[in-house]
Amino acid sequence: MTAEYGPWGIVAGGSDGVGAAFARAMAARGINLVLVARREPVLKETADAIRARHGVRVRTLALDLSEPDAPAALAEATADLEIGLFVHNVGGDDSTTAFLDRDLESHLRMVRRNCVSALDAVHRFGAPMAARGHGGVVLVTSGAAWAGGATRATYGATKAFGLVLAESLWAEWHGRGVDVLALVLGRTDTPSFHRVFGAEGLAPGDLADPDEVAEAALTHLGDGPTWIYGSADPTGGSPLGALSRRDAVLAMNPR
Repeated sequence: MTAEYGPWGIVAGGSDGVGAAFARAMAARGINLVLVARREPVLKETADAIRARHGVRVRTLALDLSEPDAPAALAEATADLEIGLFVHNVGGDDSTTAFLDRDLESHLRMVRRNCVSALDAVHRFGAPMAARGHGGVVLVTSGAAWAGGATRATYGATKAFGLVLAESLWAEWHGRGVDVLALVLGRTDTPSFHRVFGAEGLAPGDLADPDEVAEAALTHLGDGPTWIYGSADPTGGSPLGALSRRDAVLAMNPR
C-alpha cells in the first residue's frame, strides 16, 4: 500500500473510534502516520500502541479543526512529509439538540470542523497527489447525509457536503491516479455514538465494528466514489432514493 499511496498518511480524528481503527489498519499496511485530534493524552496512547505493535513512525498533533487556523497548522506540521493518504474522520455530533436550542457559534464550529477543514485539507494534500499521479483520500460521512433530520440540521448538512465533495473529487481525480472515497456510515460502535445514546438513555442496537469499517474502506478505496458500509449494495445510491424528497425527510423523522 505504501507503493500505491506513499510513505505517510494523515488521520484527522485519529484518537479513538473509527479514526483510531483507520490508523491501526494503515499502520498494519506499513504506512507511517500523523494522527490529529483535540485530546493529546488519547492521541499519545493510540500512537504508542501503534508504534509498539506495527513499528511504523507516528507523529501526533493536538489540533481542534474547528479553529480557523487549524488547517494551516496541520499543513505546516507536515510540510516535510510526503502525504499519500488522507483520512478525514472528524465531526461527530455528541448531542441531539434542536437547531434553535444551540448557539450560533456551535453550529459554525461544526461547519468549520466538518466542511472547511476537509475542503482545505483535500486542496492542500490532494494537489501533490494529483501531481505525482498517485494517492488516496477518504472522507468519512454519515447516513445523516441522505435527507434532512430534526435535531441534525447542521450535522446532516455538513455530512452531505462531505459526501458530494468526495464524489466530485473522485470525478476529477480518478483518471489522475488519485483514489477518493466517500465512506457512508450508519450506527458504529464508537465512544461518540455511545455518548449520544447514553445521554438519552436509549439502547443503541446493532453497531458496526470500527476495525471492520476501516478494513472495508481501505480494501475498497479504489472502488469509489462511494462506499455505504453495511449496505447490501455498498456502491449503490441512497436507500431513500425511491422516495420523494418530502417522503425521505419524513422517513428520517418517523416521529
